Amino acid sequence: MSFSIKGKTCIVTGASHGLGLAIARHFAAHGANVMAADNDDKKLAEEFAAEAEAEGSQLRYFAGDLRQRLCQANLLSAAIDAFDRVDVLVNAYRVVMPSVPDDPDEDAVEELLQQNLLTALRMTQLVAKRFTKQAEGSEGEGGIGCVVNLSSIAARRTHPRLLAYSVSTAALDQMTRSMAVALAAQRIRVNAVSFGSVLTTSLNKAVNENEGYREDIVSHTPMARIAQPSEVAEVVQFLASESAGFITGQVVTMDGGRSLLDPVGAPAH
Repeated sequence: MSFSIKGKTCIVTGASHGLGLAIARHFAAHGANVMAADNDDKKLAEEFAAEAEAEGSQLRYFAGDLRQRLCQANLLSAAIDAFDRVDVLVNAYRVVMPSVPDDPDEDAVEELLQQNLLTALRMTQLVAKRFTKQAEGSEGEGGIGCVVNLSSIAARRTHPRLLAYSVSTAALDQMTRSMAVALAAQRIRVNAVSFGSVLTTSLNKAVNENEGYREDIVSHTPMARIAQPSEVAEVVQFLASESAGFITGQVVTMDGGRSLLDPVGAPAH
């Protein structure tokens, strides 16, 4: 077996920033064809335009509101037009939003279920159909495609300000397991990566602006550090590779042991 993703075509959503950006760059650096997608067209162009226009580039980008079904279909079409096929979907199109649990007029839960759960679900359903179409006439036990969802340890921990985010990621975890069972007979794998604190641009800004925040996170993490985006990207690569060919329906936790501790008093990220 191999951890290689060279030659695979991968759609990475949420790719204009944070972990989606790190995963898109990591996949491209390891020889994959990458369609980087997000709703922030300006940021996508800043990150990828020069590379996408280079001769022989294995990277393209797509901008649009991925919550919309037509946009999702257009994204898949763009990937097929660019690379003829799709082998991997990474659902990293996600957002964190604070909640006010006792406010009946707040829409945070609805908004995050739409973005963090339903977008990933619809993209998974859409791409799974493409996987199946590509495999028509083929036989064997090998997989025909895989999906990796980005989740969070917030799905299993309680913090009032993260009600909406926790609910949406818990739903994403269950969607991962349910779709894995539903698609297993078609040789399509579905897994997720559940992470704790990762030093993305936004978290780096937060720890620099809030005295003691970094120390608070580290003190609640047994491995006493914050993960790098590249570490998440490497776990996603493993799940997308042939070495994970018999792994499906799993929510892989990478949090330095933080979710093993009592959550009371733990930081929100």
